[in-house]
Amino acid sequence: MINYEEEIAKFQPSLEVDQAEEAIYGNDLTDIMDILEMITKEKDKNGNK
Repeated sequence: MINYEEEIAKFQPSLEVDQAEEAIYGNDLTDIMDILEMITKEKDKNGNK
């Protein structure tokens, strides 16, 4: 039978998960608002309104 208290006491978070979390939060991802702003600036620069 599994002793859940003992298993919980031995639990250690995976370093891979922590590393992945840092990489995900560290990225500066382009979202739809960034894309729309770029399109608008290009349009204004070219004189198309």
